[in-house]
Amino acid sequence: MNKYELMVIFPIEEDKSKAGTESVRSILGQFGASVEKEEPYGDRDLTYEIKKQKRGHFTLFTISANPAKIVEIQKQFALEKNMLKYLFVKLDERKAS
Repeated sequence: MNKYELMVIFPIEEDKSKAGTESVRSILGQFGASVEKEEPYGDRDLTYEIKKQKRGHFTLFTISANPAKIVEIQKQFALEKNMLKYLFVKLDERKAS
């Protein structure tokens, strides 16, 4: 299991961002990944419009996941309607501790 940071941008509407957060947890759980930390970064302006949205709700997840499952997780995220964007970054093992 490797450690990753996952930054997700949800729509600004509270019900959509909550539904999106639950979907992220659910999808990660389906593929055996565990959420170690979840940090809401709040609402921010987007640099460019995404799905006709100019603002988004940012959340940073720190997760442990099997590297072979990341591609499958990304495929599921692409189908999620309550997500504007997401990005996985693998943490350096020396710095992740």
